[in-house]
Amino acid sequence: MSTAAAALTITHAEFRARRDRLLAELGQSAGLVLAGDADPSLHHPWKPHAHFEYLTGVTDEPGAMLFLDPANPVPAKRATLLLRPLNPEVEKWDGFRDELGSALRTRMGIDTVLRTGMLGRLLLEATRRTRSLACLMPLAAWNSPVSADLAILRAQAERVPGTQVTDRSDLLMKMRAAKSAAEIACIREAGRITATGFAAAMKSMRAGMNEFDLQEAVEHAYRSNGARELAFRTIAGGGFNATVLHYHANDHALMAGELVVLDSGAKFAGYSADVTRTLPVSGTFTPRQRELYDLVLRSQAAAINAVKPGATLAEIDAAGRKVIVDAGYGDAFIHGMGHHLGLETHDASPDAPLEIGAIITIEPGIYLPKESVGIRIEDDVAVTATGHEVLTPSIPRSADDVERAMAR
Repeated sequence: MSTAAAALTITHAEFRARRDRLLAELGQSAGLVLAGDADPSLHHPWKPHAHFEYLTGVTDEPGAMLFLDPANPVPAKRATLLLRPLNPEVEKWDGFRDELGSALRTRMGIDTVLRTGMLGRLLLEATRRTRSLACLMPLAAWNSPVSADLAILRAQAERVPGTQVTDRSDLLMKMRAAKSAAEIACIREAGRITATGFAAAMKSMRAGMNEFDLQEAVEHAYRSNGARELAFRTIAGGGFNATVLHYHANDHALMAGELVVLDSGAKFAGYSADVTRTLPVSGTFTPRQRELYDLVLRSQAAAINAVKPGATLAEIDAAGRKVIVDAGYGDAFIHGMGHHLGLETHDASPDAPLEIGAIITIEPGIYLPKESVGIRIEDDVAVTATGHEVLTPSIPRSADDVERAMAR
């Protein structure tokens, strides 16, 4: 990893500013943000809920909670990080953890750090003080379990007469949608690393290779250039498989004359890139493939041109979709034009016009199973004061540029 890349992190000061902003929005209401629990088997890496990571930067404490008490008379106690108790027997297996103290508070960047056993006392005190609690975690559908914070708040409200629990689950969605300069820099770096993977794919592409070999070339380049995580599972679908939106088998031979939809992204400092290119296995597009590819590229350009402050995802979708519909392929464009991008690949997406700092994907596509042709082109686009900026410009996009890159 380069020195410049290593410096791209979110500072404690920014995390604190985020918490302070949320506290101000909450008014008198206390709230709770949960990190979530790890898989007890440890078979899969643990990642905290994005809301918790956004407010704390803490990524190694399963079961942690952030308790927000904006009406607390002591400023240092308005945001309290709660960590699971130490368990030396378990930690001999899973890794030792720090004791409470100044060193831990400094590392976490939070003034008050306690154990989760204190939640009952803190929540009762806050509820008695204001009789007002706020649900901050995402709400659940009727056939899913109630969100964990809402279950806790409801139980507390039953025990203090006159307590109201209100829905403020939109607050963190809105905050996360508009990225800071530091967040944009992290996503830009994720895009730079992603470009190395696509360059490796174009260099290694050949008829007869397995889709998995293409995936491996891409992901090896990510790991060699500063990424420790993928933003999502790489899609490398050739021929008919390119018409399957979320194809993940990646285990068929690539045939001469086919197209490959390569949808992949690196993660950097917790932030995702998400890019798709459609590549000709033989290095050149057939006339029919180029006709369809250029149509999708025109659709993408129209959608990107519609990105600006105040625009909605629906308006951007309509601008790009019109190009494909007018060409007679509307039924072959079977998904949305894009989504917010950030700590999650499909990031927090409030139902509101785009603000400066929002980052979205633009990814039109045409899928024709009867012709075994699927084409998708995707880039990451930031909303700026003057319109927009493509954050992944170095990855060849036009048919001519793709062919030139593969010829090299």
